[in-house]
Amino acid sequence: MSIPQEEPAPATPRIAVLIPCYNEEVAIGTVVDDFRAALPGVPVYVYDNNSSDGTIAVARAHGAITRTERLQGKGHVIRRMFADIEADFYVLVDGDATYDARSAVEMVSLAGRECLDMVTGVRVTDREAAYRPGHVLGNKVLTGLAAGMFGRGQSDMLSGYRVFSRRFVKSFPALSSGFETETEFSIHGLKLNMPMGEVRTRYVERPAGSVSKLNTYRDGVRILRTIITLVKQERPLLFFTVAAVVLALAGISVGIPVILDYMRTGTVPRLPSAVLATGLGTLAALSLACGLILDSVALGRLELKRLTYLALAAPPYVEGP
Repeated sequence: MSIPQEEPAPATPRIAVLIPCYNEEVAIGTVVDDFRAALPGVPVYVYDNNSSDGTIAVARAHGAITRTERLQGKGHVIRRMFADIEADFYVLVDGDATYDARSAVEMVSLAGRECLDMVTGVRVTDREAAYRPGHVLGNKVLTGLAAGMFGRGQSDMLSGYRVFSRRFVKSFPALSSGFETETEFSIHGLKLNMPMGEVRTRYVERPAGSVSKLNTYRDGVRILRTIITLVKQERPLLFFTVAAVVLALAGISVGIPVILDYMRTGTVPRLPSAVLATGLGTLAALSLACGLILDSVALGRLELKRLTYLALAAPPYVEGP
């Protein structure tokens, strides 16, 4: 009689904490300490982005592994961290001490139990100083726009607190240079239909003496521009069809009076309007043709991205409680 074989115990996953930093001397020590306490034995990497204060010295004094990225911008730091560090799960968090390190345990556990490629820390707060109304509104608008364009969305698309699988990190193109990189995370996962999850986490204001690098309007415009660019790249038929409809409606509105004049008098007294209407109609047709052609190109790019993603190992299974 054959003896049933026990399944081998899953290997302990390698976890790394990644903290991009720029002038966070006041907060970084607390962040490093909190994550070392929440995830004992897990290496904490602090990547400094040309800070003019003592960020590196403080992070190193609190036990972090410190490195430097000279290209200015959070997106450049993310690109460098993802390229340099090898792990099974990556905990990415801002270095401003606004996120709860204890939530990382639940986020990593969820990613391991359900083999998820991304788990987002959804910010929960009742403090206006931590999450200003302008940022709340902008986040809702951008999150809703992305959900409408890609069929599904996330509760907090702009959260800076995430857990990624190695499969996500090594297939992520990291094209952005600034804070719009959070938008790129979400779009990358949505576009490839990756398994993703969310964990609600406490969000507080920065400690006294720490200054935010965000600008509500400037970064909001940059994120909106990123979404529009990504829609053009990933949904070109939709993008150029909308453009074609707008151009066609403009052409019709300009051309109808010309046609009515011709039907009534047999002449074209508004020649410039007739030329404009013809030009707008031609542009509408060209826009639609571009959308059809680029849609085929985008399908090929999506297939290549999906194959690259599938070539990487799935997240390791972690036994749940």
